[in-house]
Amino acid sequence: MTNVTDQHFHEGTRHSGKSCQERQGDLIMSRPFNEWTFTHMNWLLPSERVSRGGFRFPLPGESRPLDLTYRFDGRDHTLADLHRRTHTTAFVVLHRGAVVHESYPGRFAGPRARFQLFSLSKSITSMLVGIALAQGAIGSLRDPVTAYRPDFAGTAYDGTTLGDLLDMTSGVGGPEQWDLPGADIKRFEEACLGRGTVLDVLRTAPRTAIPGTRFNYSTLDAQLIGWILEAATGRTLAQYAAEHLWSRIGADRDAYYWLTRSRPRTAVGGGSFNATARDLARVGLLMAHDGRLAGEQIVPRSWVRRTDVRTVPHLAVGALGPSGYDHYGYAGQWWTLAGDHRAFTGLGVHGQYLFVDPVADVVIVKCSAWPDEDDPSRDRETITALQRIAEHLDQRSDVLTA
Repeated sequence: MTNVTDQHFHEGTRHSGKSCQERQGDLIMSRPFNEWTFTHMNWLLPSERVSRGGFRFPLPGESRPLDLTYRFDGRDHTLADLHRRTHTTAFVVLHRGAVVHESYPGRFAGPRARFQLFSLSKSITSMLVGIALAQGAIGSLRDPVTAYRPDFAGTAYDGTTLGDLLDMTSGVGGPEQWDLPGADIKRFEEACLGRGTVLDVLRTAPRTAIPGTRFNYSTLDAQLIGWILEAATGRTLAQYAAEHLWSRIGADRDAYYWLTRSRPRTAVGGGSFNATARDLARVGLLMAHDGRLAGEQIVPRSWVRRTDVRTVPHLAVGALGPSGYDHYGYAGQWWTLAGDHRAFTGLGVHGQYLFVDPVADVVIVKCSAWPDEDDPSRDRETITALQRIAEHLDQRSDVLTA
């Protein structure tokens, strides 16, 4: 059955020189389509439910205006400026576990809307790996890829460990260049939409560095992490996430992974998780509180603290090279930030953020619909604003407790 969006896809490709199938990836991501597609991915692709289960954990507090400005490019800006300039669709701020601000500027957004989180999915997958390690389903981060996926013997991933994948130091593949035809990430996207297979993309990726020596941001690495997790647990990503994470955080709604059109259909552990902004804030709360929620240890504390590992030279803030911005470091599928507050963030293309400041006890979710996958200026402005919010709330706490 062809829905309205499919008709737009056909109209948008009629004179493009590309087939509808070839152009769908571009159209899903482009404005103004993306404000709709980023909240309706399960209308466009197969999906698998991540059940919330029966446990409920209401978030206390209520939204109120945040009266602050942040300084960027020599000018002061309000949060309304941030939302306008960076195409915010959802914005949720928690302080000390309570909602202090919530807004949904997006045209199709709201508390029940489930947002396409893109590479923020990587951070969810990392949490699942930490749980699987604690349960003994995964033996060690030093385990080679081939211990779980022997079909990768003889590929560029032969000799790479799970730890290498988690820190994006596999030594496989080149930079993620969305605007470069034939780049690994474009081949991956095309395979997800049905042109070729995702497995073939990963198995044919070239070796470009010695494992463990160089950071290179890679959705291919994250995809392999998801497959290792599935092989180790005997469960799909959606099943494992439901059983060991989503059903334990008191989520408002089921989440879902969209699945590839190519067969065998698979979740994209590095990019296909969809959830409400409030539920994503619950995930951030878990990370801010050392993996505990409602008195229960859900993610091992030692695993959460991996985001504090900032001493590896090629993963330190400012040392990631051309594959990362200079205000970030990297640790276990999370981006680390400088400063005493040990702040870190999950990131997804087109402006998806899960910002966590464990010292200030601040969690901020920002979903967006940027016109481009990556935008260094919008990213730097967003991080500047989020850090300013955390600073503002932390200062207010000091005043109230003085």
